[in-house]
Amino acid sequence: MLTTIGFDADDTLWHNERFFRLTQAHFHALMADHAPPERLAERLLAAERRNIGAYGFGVKGFTLSMIETAVEVSGGRVPGAVIGEILAAGREMLAHPIELLPQARAAIEALAGRYRIVLVTKGDLIDQERKLAQSGLGELFDAVEIVSDKRAGVYRTVFARHGSGAEQAIMVGNSLKSDVIPMIEAGGWGVHVPHGLTWELEAAEPPREEPRFAEIADLGALPGLVARIAQTC
Repeated sequence: MLTTIGFDADDTLWHNERFFRLTQAHFHALMADHAPPERLAERLLAAERRNIGAYGFGVKGFTLSMIETAVEVSGGRVPGAVIGEILAAGREMLAHPIELLPQARAAIEALAGRYRIVLVTKGDLIDQERKLAQSGLGELFDAVEIVSDKRAGVYRTVFARHGSGAEQAIMVGNSLKSDVIPMIEAGGWGVHVPHGLTWELEAAEPPREEPRFAEIADLGALPGLVARIAQTC
């Protein structure tokens, strides 16, 4: 029996990655005298990968990784004014308005009442709470979980706490690595909703041989998919 639907937030319900891309382009312009864009992108990604364990996911870790990269590629000679601009860019990201993706509200409203609806998102607690409040979707969720990472054990815990277990739940999200694959490993359904922009560290191959994997073009197709899954449970 299907009882619970989990939703990712960033780039599933509202736009997020495009603000990172715009800020990274600004970072490339600031550091153009020290390294070409390709090298900056490579070094920044390496810094982000190193720093996830210490800084977690989100804007603050991204900003600190940009500063670390600026110091590294400039040999420690990056001007203080440039560091100031990087910090300002990070603050601007933390204040950007929320823009819902098409069908986000309609999909949740179509499922609310028949299933427990849970938001499961990772990142900085304060920033994720801000985005949820600005989205206007908060009242539609039966529960909200802001976690440091998304692994199979996390999904087992979340859906045991707010539902009847991962085996009777669906997780919907744009990230194969974070939203889909670990949910399937936890025993639930993973529904992939591709987004045009995906962070390199979230890249993964779709588990097409898994019977509990599904992919839809947009959230408008979710209610129909949930109805079909419910018939098999």
